[in-house]
Amino acid sequence: MVFTHDTEESLQAAVMLVNAAEPPVSISTVADLDEFFAGQGYTGRHDSTQAELDEVLSLQPRLRELLTADRDSAAGLVNEMLADAGAVPQLVRHPPADWHIHAVPSDAPLAARILVETAMAMVDVIRDDELSRLAVCADNDCEGIVLDLSRNRSRRYCSTTCSNRNAQAAHRARRANQATAAQAG
Repeated sequence: MVFTHDTEESLQAAVMLVNAAEPPVSISTVADLDEFFAGQGYTGRHDSTQAELDEVLSLQPRLRELLTADRDSAAGLVNEMLADAGAVPQLVRHPPADWHIHAVPSDAPLAARILVETAMAMVDVIRDDELSRLAVCADNDCEGIVLDLSRNRSRRYCSTTCSNRNAQAAHRARRANQATAAQAG
């Protein structure tokens, strides 16, 4: 594990939310948001309304900016996000998680909790100087965010789809080069 469990979970959720705007769009209905909420292990208030969906989706550009910022810019964005939310870090425990940090009440709107939890996770990323673990997908046709929590920092693609597409393209190029070499020889 590179970061604490709550930091990793918050980063993964933020990346998933930002990447949900990439084709194929994966969060566009209240039911999709319900699935995101449950799948990412969020607790607390969840209104399950169109207004909440709109508010959560409106975070995508701001989270993208944070996740792709350089270290100094990211620190400024984190400070701004935490101040805007009136964040007060507190240790909390709720099943199945052990003690971890929340900085807004559990009855705060979901969008506010997502933003603050992402900002709190980025505190660890910035302090550990690990922003290289966040990057834009290496696929030329994708703008997805990659969160690389691997030991050897080898993750380059945001999804299996992008990875497979690039592996297939490389394979076809090698075969074409081999065929050209065989015809020339």
